[in-house]
Amino acid sequence: MYNLNDSTFSGGTPAMPDLGHDLAFGTFITPAADRAEQALALAELTEQVGLDLVSVQDHPYQPAHLDAWTLLSVIAARTRSVAVLPNVANLPLRPPAVLARSAASLDILSGGRVELGLGAGAFWDAIAAQGGPRRTPGESLTALAEAIGVIRALWTPGRGARTAGEHYRLAGAKPGPFPVHDIGIWLGVYKPRGLRLTGRAADGWLPSSPYLPPEQLAAAGAVIDEAARAAGREPSAVRRLYNVVGTFEGTGREFLQGPPEVWVEQLAELALTEGVSGFILMADSPDLIRRYAAEVAPAVRELVAAERAGAAGPAAPLHVPEPVTARGSLAGVPTPDDGTRLSTEHVWDESTRPTGPASDPRRDYTPHEVAAGRHLVDVHDGLRAELRQLRDIADQVAAGALDPGTARSHLQTMTLRQNNWTLGVYCETYCRIVTTHHTIEDRTLFPHLRRAEPALAPVVDRLAEEHIAIHGVIERVDQALVALVTTPDGMKDLRAAIDLLTDTLLSHLSYEERELVEPLARLGFG
Repeated sequence: MYNLNDSTFSGGTPAMPDLGHDLAFGTFITPAADRAEQALALAELTEQVGLDLVSVQDHPYQPAHLDAWTLLSVIAARTRSVAVLPNVANLPLRPPAVLARSAASLDILSGGRVELGLGAGAFWDAIAAQGGPRRTPGESLTALAEAIGVIRALWTPGRGARTAGEHYRLAGAKPGPFPVHDIGIWLGVYKPRGLRLTGRAADGWLPSSPYLPPEQLAAAGAVIDEAARAAGREPSAVRRLYNVVGTFEGTGREFLQGPPEVWVEQLAELALTEGVSGFILMADSPDLIRRYAAEVAPAVRELVAAERAGAAGPAAPLHVPEPVTARGSLAGVPTPDDGTRLSTEHVWDESTRPTGPASDPRRDYTPHEVAAGRHLVDVHDGLRAELRQLRDIADQVAAGALDPGTARSHLQTMTLRQNNWTLGVYCETYCRIVTTHHTIEDRTLFPHLRRAEPALAPVVDRLAEEHIAIHGVIERVDQALVALVTTPDGMKDLRAAIDLLTDTLLSHLSYEERELVEPLARLGFG
C-alpha cells in the first residue's frame, strides 16, 4: 500500500501534525456545457449521498464550460445542505470587488453555503484573448494578495472601503452585501510565495493531488505554517482541503488506486499526519461518488476519530507497508499496440521507428518517478477517450442524429484538434502547476531529453515528425466533415478518415509511451 510515513520532500521535511479539524468530503464536477444536466445531477447526488460540498472549476475563457458562478447559483438553488465552491475562481477575469459581492449575494440566497476558492491565474494567452491582463508569476501573486484585501474590505461593515494596490484598489466603495456566515477564502497555490500568502492572509489552502502528490504536502504545509506564525496566526487557522483523484481498481500500491479500505487508510493518514481536513473527489462518475460517500467518507471519519481519541498528543501515523518500487522498463505501465489496423493506408513506416537505449534492469524507481510516466499514460488515455467520442459522433452523423456542422464544432473543442495535443500538452499540464509556466511544449521537453540523453535524439525526432503527420490526418477528418453534405460518398470518406486517424493515433501513443515512460521517470521534465 502507498506509504506516506517515510515520504520526504525538499530536504526531508517532516509531516505536519493533525490540526484537529472536523473532516469534510465533497465533489469536483466538470462544468461541461454540453452535459449541463449531468453536472446538476451530480451536484444533487452529492447532497443525496450525504457529502458536504460541491465544487466546479472556473475557466471563463473556455467555451466548452458553463460559467462557474451561474452553475454554482443553480446548484445552490437545487440543493439545501451542501456548500458550493469555485475550485478555483479565475481572478484575472473576475474583478475582486464584483467577486466579493457575487459570493456574498449567493451566500445570502443559499443560507450561508458559499466558500470562495481563488486562483492567481494561468492560461494567460486565453485570458488576454478575452480582454484580461497578462501577468508575470510575480504580478499574479501581488494581484492575488491585493484581491484578498479588496474582498475582505467589502465584506466588512463600515462607511467607505479604501485599499491601495498596483492591480486593484477601492476608493471609498460602500461595503456590502454582507455574507450570512464567514466565507472562507481558499487559495489554490503551489509555489513558495503563494504558500506564504496563504499562511499570512487566507483561510484555507486548496491544492490538487495530480499536481501536488501526497509526499509533497508536508513541505508545502511547512511553508504555510511558518508564514502563519510570522503573521501572528496559529497554523490551525489555515484549513487544508485536497482535491483527489482515484479509482477503486488496483493493488493499493499507488495513492487512491485500490479498494475502498485503501482509500480509507490513506485519507485518514493525510488527516492525522498532514493536517488535511477535507477531501474533494475529482470525478464525474455517479457510481464512484456513491461508493466514495458510502464506503470511504464515513470510515475515514470513524478511523480519524478513533485515532484522536486514543492519542495523548498528536496522532501517530498509520502503519502501512513499504512502497513497492518498479524495476527496469516499468513493464506494464505503457499501453501496448495490439496491431489492429482499420485502414489499408499507412501514414508512416512503423518498421523505421528508432528505439532508445535499453533501461537498466537493476535500477529502482520511487513512486514519484513511476508517477511521471503514468501521468503520460493518463493524458494519452484522455486522447484515446476523445477518439472513441469522435467515432461515436460519426455514428450519430450517419444515423442522422447530428448534422456535420455540429460534428465539426465538437471536433474543434477536442484536445485532439488543438495544435499542442500530444506530449506538449502533457508537459504543459504537468509543469504549469508545478513551475507556474504556462507554455511548455515540445520545444522545451524534447530539447531537455536530447541534452540529458543524446541516444534518445532519434526517438524524439521521430515523435516530432509523427506529431506533424497526425495533424494532417486530423485535418482530413475536418475536411471530410465539410464535404459530407456535397459529396455522394461523403460518409464513406469520413469513416475512412476516422479509421486512418484511429490507426495512426493509437500506434503513435503506444510508441511514445514505450520509448518515454522510463526516460521520463529517470530524467524528469527539464
